[in-house]
Amino acid sequence: MIEYLGIGITFILAAGIAGGFLLLATLLGPKNPSPAKGEPFECGEEPFHLPSGRFSVKFYLVGMLFILFDVELVFLFPWAVVVRQLGWAGFVEMAVFMGVLLAGFIYAWKKGALEWQ
Repeated sequence: MIEYLGIGITFILAAGIAGGFLLLATLLGPKNPSPAKGEPFECGEEPFHLPSGRFSVKFYLVGMLFILFDVELVFLFPWAVVVRQLGWAGFVEMAVFMGVLLAGFIYAWKKGALEWQ
């Protein structure tokens, strides 16, 4: 468990610094509420209407699929760095990984998850 001590300390320090900044901003920051600050920002234009309504479920589905495939494709970068050291075993493992990724992409495509209508 001693190997994880540095990671734990890093998380504790990060949480402490973030919490400290939030506390300082709350305690020391100016408190000047005004109706102009409460309005939604639309590039200097007067808002047409208050934001209301909900996003389509398709919006969230496409967002989740994007993050899913984006994170999976990030594994290609470290593999590309050490591909020569891994040899054929590493190549076959990445081919299987890409096959599973491609199968998931084709499944989402066939189910219509990528169509925006």
